[in-house]
Amino acid sequence: MDGVFTFIGSVLGHGSSMMMGHIVLVSILVLLVSFVATKAMKLVPTGVQNVMESYVGGVMAMGRDVIGEEAARKYLPLVATIGLFVFFSNIVGMIPGFEAPTSNINITLTLAIIVFLYYHFEGIKAQGLFKYLGSFVHLGDMNPVVKTIMTIFMYPIEVVSHISRIVSLSFRLFGNIKGDDLFLWVLLMLAPWFVVPISGYFLLAFGAILQTFIFMILTFVYLAGAVVVSEADHH
Repeated sequence: MDGVFTFIGSVLGHGSSMMMGHIVLVSILVLLVSFVATKAMKLVPTGVQNVMESYVGGVMAMGRDVIGEEAARKYLPLVATIGLFVFFSNIVGMIPGFEAPTSNINITLTLAIIVFLYYHFEGIKAQGLFKYLGSFVHLGDMNPVVKTIMTIFMYPIEVVSHISRIVSLSFRLFGNIKGDDLFLWVLLMLAPWFVVPISGYFLLAFGAILQTFIFMILTFVYLAGAVVVSEADHH
């Protein structure tokens, strides 16, 4: 938010430089946590390793329910990495003097486009270009003439539906985190930094976790729609 004090903004100035600074900060946090979790692996995990193994297990369980065991393992690096970036971006915004990268539409739009392009790429790789494009409309067995007419009318709607997923992913995350930032801003104007009601932080933390979960589960759902269809056709 322009005009709001941030530590990084006071050094780099407001605008894109400040946002890039926060992205670098979040990236460093993700890498640091990953390094600490893996630098001294133990058979019985403790501390950060235990937390990260629980996180990876949770992402696997989420993917297994949506897309199956094998595909969940394949897409685990993508979804887990996006989840870590989104989570730490959301959490950074809860700290007074910092701004959540996910409160910037350019960042959430970039993440959404990455997911959009990747699941289409996987769908084309699994089914072939023409079969994948043809899978957008499923009409079952019906009169060929009627099926052709229905396809002509429904196909543009399905194309728009896929494009709208970019808007859905990006604006849902952006809108909720921007709203959380505004909520925290109001709290900080009403009370000093260390007197802000703890219940407000619990609400912000819940929102940060929820939005991370939604982004990850939708990524799995879109991948499932592109890949699992082809597996069902083969079997």
